[in-house]
Amino acid sequence: MHNPPPSSGLPDFPTSGLQPPHLKKGDKVAITCPAKKLPKPMTDAVALLESWGLQVVLGDTVNASYHQFAGDDDLRAADMQRFIDDDSIKAIIAARGGYGTIRMIDKVDFSPLAKNPKWLIGFSDITLLHAHLYANYGLQTIHGQMPVNIPDASAKSLETLRKAIFGEEISYQFHSHTLNRGGEGNGVLIGGNLSLLMATLGSVSDFNYDGKILFIEDVGEYLYAVDRMVRALDRAGKLKKLAGLIVGSFTEVKDNDIPFGQTVPEIIMDVVKGNPYPVCFDFPAGHIPDNRSLILGRQLNLAIKEREVDIKYC
Repeated sequence: MHNPPPSSGLPDFPTSGLQPPHLKKGDKVAITCPAKKLPKPMTDAVALLESWGLQVVLGDTVNASYHQFAGDDDLRAADMQRFIDDDSIKAIIAARGGYGTIRMIDKVDFSPLAKNPKWLIGFSDITLLHAHLYANYGLQTIHGQMPVNIPDASAKSLETLRKAIFGEEISYQFHSHTLNRGGEGNGVLIGGNLSLLMATLGSVSDFNYDGKILFIEDVGEYLYAVDRMVRALDRAGKLKKLAGLIVGSFTEVKDNDIPFGQTVPEIIMDVVKGNPYPVCFDFPAGHIPDNRSLILGRQLNLAIKEREVDIKYC
């Protein structure tokens, strides 16, 4: 007999979370590296942000190096703390992902953001920060392009980032996958990188997924690992009562010598097939040049009719 998992008692924000003030020309934004070190200067990113009328402040981590990281854990935490505490900084942009945020996150006091909210922008390893800020403060954040990706980013993805930070309307309509499951759902958008969502489970960065619209993406994973992670989320009760599921890009997916036998969409649909909510694949976000921006923590409407997908914020 199957018994559903008990109520977790985890934080839950059923409506749109705390929205930081949108940026305006002349505002200061900071670039910091909470994870891996940078391979090159942020020239293109600084030029782009300045072309939008923003003042750019570079953190100490931008030029720092400690093994594979952008400085040691204490330096990366101090850099983040500096920009959280500085009221003149209106947005904090993670220069890149990689690995390392989990090593410094518990050294940072994020509580000032509850009184002086500001945008946190990034994706991939930065999913941990998105989750932590939502779980603890219900803070809206932006899943979008980072400075290291800007030279290769599509014009459309950069335009959605500009719209997100300046408070212009964002919506998406696209033709998607044959495995889509139709329907309509309303809920707060959560999620990010699948591997990093797994890393939040049971931690102070975990929260209730019930009634939410979940977005997931990943890069460089084996098919069996994707299967294991999706099933682990399901066993933890995270996929049972969603309002909808949006699957972004799963790039550089690997297989073993003996083929796994399912694609990523087939893996996911096999796990969630017993649940009634709408599911769409191939949303243009993740480790791809056309990484469209998503505002996490905000109420979203997801409408799917066969392969036609309509996504808009409420």
